[in-house]
Amino acid sequence: MRQLAPMLVLLICAVAAQAQEPRLKPPPAGRPGISVDPVTISADRIEGYANQETSAIGNVELRQDNVSIHAERLRYLYAADEVQASGGVRLSRDGDRLSGTGLRLRVRDNIGQFDQADYEFARPGRGGFGPVTMRGKADVIKFEGKDKYRLENATLTTCKPGKDDWYIQVGELDLDMTRDLGVARRGKLVFEGVPIAYVPWVDFPLQNQRKSGLLPPSIGSSGKSGVEISTPYYINLAPNRDLTITPRELSKRGVQLAAEFRYLTRSYDGDVRVEHMSNDRVRHIDRYAATIQHSQRFSSELSGYLNFNKVSDDNYFRDLSSRINITSQTTLPRDGMLTYGGGWWTATARVQSFQTLQDPANPLIPPYDRLPQLTLNATRQHIGGADMALNSEFVRFDRSGGYTSAAAVTTGGINTTDVIGSRLALYPSVSLPLMLPGAYLTPKLGIHSTNYSLERNPAGIPDSIQRTLPIASLDSGLIFERDASFLGQKYRQTLEPRLYYLYVPYHDQSRIPLFDTGLADFNYAQIFSENLFNGSDRIADANQLTVAATTRIVSPGSGQEILKATIGQRHYFQNQQVALNDATPTRTDKTSDFLAALSGRVSRNWSLDSALQYNSHRNLFQRLGVGVRYQPETAKVLNLGYRFTRDALNQVDVSAQWPLGGGWYGVGRYNYSMRENRLVEALGGFEYNAGCWIGRVVAQRFAAAAGTTTSALFLQLELNGFSRIGSNPLETLKRNIPGYGAIDQTRPDSLPFNFYE
Repeated sequence: MRQLAPMLVLLICAVAAQAQEPRLKPPPAGRPGISVDPVTISADRIEGYANQETSAIGNVELRQDNVSIHAERLRYLYAADEVQASGGVRLSRDGDRLSGTGLRLRVRDNIGQFDQADYEFARPGRGGFGPVTMRGKADVIKFEGKDKYRLENATLTTCKPGKDDWYIQVGELDLDMTRDLGVARRGKLVFEGVPIAYVPWVDFPLQNQRKSGLLPPSIGSSGKSGVEISTPYYINLAPNRDLTITPRELSKRGVQLAAEFRYLTRSYDGDVRVEHMSNDRVRHIDRYAATIQHSQRFSSELSGYLNFNKVSDDNYFRDLSSRINITSQTTLPRDGMLTYGGGWWTATARVQSFQTLQDPANPLIPPYDRLPQLTLNATRQHIGGADMALNSEFVRFDRSGGYTSAAAVTTGGINTTDVIGSRLALYPSVSLPLMLPGAYLTPKLGIHSTNYSLERNPAGIPDSIQRTLPIASLDSGLIFERDASFLGQKYRQTLEPRLYYLYVPYHDQSRIPLFDTGLADFNYAQIFSENLFNGSDRIADANQLTVAATTRIVSPGSGQEILKATIGQRHYFQNQQVALNDATPTRTDKTSDFLAALSGRVSRNWSLDSALQYNSHRNLFQRLGVGVRYQPETAKVLNLGYRFTRDALNQVDVSAQWPLGGGWYGVGRYNYSMRENRLVEALGGFEYNAGCWIGRVVAQRFAAAAGTTTSALFLQLELNGFSRIGSNPLETLKRNIPGYGAIDQTRPDSLPFNFYE
């Protein structure tokens, strides 16, 4: 607990601060000033001296420009432009409303004092945010100039009148509308009548603007790290640069310090993140992570980017992250590229390496580094009616120091794990598109030439390998349309049959190492591709015809696609001879698996996304995926899913966000693997919308690695229009529950005082 003390000190000081993605735009103009206009006074009784002093009694109303004052008694001094009012005093100006027992005010200068006052200050929304109304009470409100106020013994809330679920109670509160700044002293945050944080001093913005300061703390829990408290401090360095420093206390492990630096200009932008933990008390090691992402446009033709990632150890994300998409990372890229676009041609230069995070239960072979990779791609259309194209690449593959693993990569029975070398691939092609109304025919012919220069190759693999293959294809299709009617609605239906023929002769490639090539996923897009494999190390022989058809239901007015159904299958005229390696058999069937898919909105509230892969030779499904969504309104959604891949995957997935009544919402997801009889990911919790605040409690558990799981608990209190306190589960909810919606639709997901998360 001694380690938590410094974090708790920061926690009680941090109630509200703000931040925003920097934008290159001038600052908004201030509120309009008060012009020197005539004063008009109406009342039951008026007396005084012309142009000197006026006294009014009974239903008094004073107006000057955009200022309106109502009272039972009022005295106006012309020379000083001063109002003295008592008895049910009400002041209105630019949407701001104040009321109290007594007022003394120099109207044009906005200098004076309001006693025993209730106030409402309305600030217009900016940057997509709705308007914010701050209100409360004060023993004294001092007017200190145009749009400047000091409140003594005051409260502040954004709740509606009569519903003070939360408020800040302060000894002094300065509100400077001209600088969009509020400063509170000697305060405490009260929620449902209970003080939950003491605020000796804090400053905060009054609108959607960036400023330096403490951001609200994040509090959560995970099974591997215990209670976690993060207290970010945001530094607004410039309109286009900022820095966030975040101490993070993990009760089981120690203190982690993180920093994020962001920058943005018209020609470049980037994000630098660094994390460090000295002496993890569980692992007994120092731990760190670093990420650099930079994009730059040097000219209209030349651009580049840099992406660098590094962590201290293989278990960094599994131990210190509570997000499944982070904990499942196994390779971290270190990548830099320059791209030059010359109009009809594009050239790139790239260097790429990886850090591989090993799981002892599932060891991985690291991917090859590309040091460097050079590409030149070009397309020229309508040259004598033909389209010309060139795809070319030179890449040097390397593994520093080689690699030894129990999992060996074999080519033709030879271990090629440690082979390095370079590859030059050239693929020029010419196609002749023939287009007719409702029909097309595109013959294409190309020559794929590849040259390898190898090192550290074992016996049986030569130092130099050359491969040249012609690739010929013929793509054709028809498009039919008809008017149709379904459930009393008029639609347009299409029928689009397609034939795709491909021929590639056989070439022995068993001595070519596998640098970056694998078997492509078999799907509807792949059956129209020229190669069975991804990458250039293998080019499959082919003499095959793809037969497919698509039908669409389209709204005739908007052109929106309502429903889409596709079917397709390949027909082979010869057996496959080129294999990826000895571990992958070649195909001998005369037809491929049958593919079908159906997706779209089947009714106003129901949508469907389904696909299947069926092997007619063995009468079994190779792959099946069905997803159904019921969403009658925002923040009310039910998702049902089933995914099956033979010998690999068999999962059910249910997720929902559903109103329970009385402002309560339930959220949850259950993803279970029936093949492994284990939980993949589970999430459950509640949200409560009280009107001026939202509470969330969400628990999550997921498989982080083979045989291990991670648990996390999110607790968040969202004070509408002011701040969020606790750990934010919104990103987790959106990722786990497709169609998840914010339960307060009057505001964006981020709040004006705390949207840099």
